[in-house]
Amino acid sequence: MVPHNSRNDCSETHPGVLALRRDSSRQGVGEPDNLPFMLCPPGAQAAALLVHGFTGTPWEMRLLAEHLAEAGIASLAVRLPGHGTSPEDLAGRRWEEWYDAVLEGYQMLGREFPAVYGMGMSTGCLLLLAMAKAHPLHGLVLFSPYLRTLHWLAPYAGILRWALPYQVKPGGEKPDKHYYNRRPVAGIHQINRLLQTLRGQLPRINCPVLAFNGEGDETVDIASGRQLVDSLGSTVRIHLRYGPDVPHVLTREENPCHQAMLDQTIRFVQELERPGAIVRVR
Repeated sequence: MVPHNSRNDCSETHPGVLALRRDSSRQGVGEPDNLPFMLCPPGAQAAALLVHGFTGTPWEMRLLAEHLAEAGIASLAVRLPGHGTSPEDLAGRRWEEWYDAVLEGYQMLGREFPAVYGMGMSTGCLLLLAMAKAHPLHGLVLFSPYLRTLHWLAPYAGILRWALPYQVKPGGEKPDKHYYNRRPVAGIHQINRLLQTLRGQLPRINCPVLAFNGEGDETVDIASGRQLVDSLGSTVRIHLRYGPDVPHVLTREENPCHQAMLDQTIRFVQELERPGAIVRVR
């Protein structure tokens, strides 16, 4: 594994990424690991736009970025507004602001790399899919995509946000420097709005897609993840479902199958980058 202070890390030298990091710090991000970052292996022709999930931070995409760098693939991990600051900040954000941050990252990579891929975790998948309808991607890798969450009250977040502003996560009494322990219900309402917009757009998204879900996911309905993939207009649609020991967050070491997923991700990109490559639909 590439060390955290890898020579591939250009976060403090790339003008665009440095501006993103300074803006995040001004908005209140105090933990350095939660800032946007970029890895730039020498000679990279392909780059991945990495988008974290709801209440998460770019940190949850770091392991993926390091493995991509080992394979010669650059990456930029953006920070969604309201994340890495405070639950109160996130409660006041709209999904359109998250989308703008993703689009800014895409445009930054597009100016420098011939091939740009989108790789998202959970809600990050939805934002990349929303962008892919209007902006060409060479491929998408979706970790824990979904169309429905498991909490039965989630569909009513638009009403509940006024009476129940925050939901305390299980084990939320323990502080966590990379994730919020309290989910703003107003943010869940924004996810509902995003899903409502996205559902009708899925058939018009036609780039190659690789998606993963785990049966141990206690956050989202993984059957809806397969439904999402099946709804896409892509000729290449690969959906891999792992067993009950695989949790919601697939991009960290807590996922016992993380190495297999990261290796599959790299193979997916390499096959698409190789002229004449054929990826089977599963």
